[in-house]
Amino acid sequence: MNRAQLKRPGILRMALGGSAADPLLPAEGGGGRPAPFLLRALRIAVVVCLYWFISITMVFLNKYLLDSPSLRLDAPLFVTFFQCALTAALCLGLSLGAACGPLGCPGLPTLHLDPKVSRSVLPLSAVFIGMITSNNLCLKYVGVAFYNVGRSLTTVFNVLFSYLLLKQTTSLYALLACSIIIGGFWLGVDQEGAEGTLSWAGIFFGILASLCVSLNAIYTKKVLPVVDGSIWHLTFYNNVNACVLFLPLMMLLGEFHTLYRFDKLGSPSFWGMMTLGGVFGFAIGYVTGLQIKFTSPLTHNVSGTAKACAQTVLAVVYFEETKSFLWWMSNLMVLGGSFAYTWVKGLEMRKAQEEPTLRSSEKNETGV
Repeated sequence: MNRAQLKRPGILRMALGGSAADPLLPAEGGGGRPAPFLLRALRIAVVVCLYWFISITMVFLNKYLLDSPSLRLDAPLFVTFFQCALTAALCLGLSLGAACGPLGCPGLPTLHLDPKVSRSVLPLSAVFIGMITSNNLCLKYVGVAFYNVGRSLTTVFNVLFSYLLLKQTTSLYALLACSIIIGGFWLGVDQEGAEGTLSWAGIFFGILASLCVSLNAIYTKKVLPVVDGSIWHLTFYNNVNACVLFLPLMMLLGEFHTLYRFDKLGSPSFWGMMTLGGVFGFAIGYVTGLQIKFTSPLTHNVSGTAKACAQTVLAVVYFEETKSFLWWMSNLMVLGGSFAYTWVKGLEMRKAQEEPTLRSSEKNETGV
């Protein structure tokens, strides 16, 4: 599962873990006739560009909402709560629109809140809250340029949990790729410290985010049967549960008092930015599903790695930062290790799919 893709709540946040097609995604061309090559290439290019634009813009928007000197809003849980509430409202609104209106997407299932299902989804929702909150807190305490490195250990936790929980071993080449990622992470931490921009709180929440992203994928697969394999229903229940669970947390951390004293609470521009951030968080799941649908999970991960590289360069240029050679090397190690791991796992999956065919072919030849 791509690290960067599980940053915000969205329709297909757990796309790789799901088993059912999402009704918002367009169906493949009818009649079985493949689209012309140029049309397919253009469609893929548009989807990839859309994914890059929404993902990068979303990170910069969230950085503004969480840590802007001009905004001065120290309420990260409230920002996350609002975006979860908006995601749940958009899910419900689209579902009602599809059921009542002649336009829209008629394949969307009708959403209704079942307390029994909500309780069954609750363990996943707790992990989901940890994931999105720690992602936002990491972004609050570290710069956008270092954000990718700060949350780069998701792949390592995937390997660790696969062994501890699923008893699945990992190949030597995949472990070497993980070691490159770990080396890049520690080199990045060292260089942030050398430049005086290191935030241990940001590092802690980055590691926690990586851990929660990995756990989220595991729990998603366990909980999906409760909602009949529907990512659409799971997204709705996850975000509704998150809204309820965030309220006592916000009260415990004093964020209601912070909001009461916030001088821009009545500003239309503030709520406009909050709404825009929520819409982009909702949209990232949809474009993630589109990119996977029109390319492949492997290409999606490669695209996400390249996007992270572009995001880092844009952040350094936009914030007019100066970084050392070793700092850039840490980013290259993380990106290179992530790409290598994705490539190795792709080759291993392809080989595993080909082996039964080869064995069947050998049996047939022996029989002849």
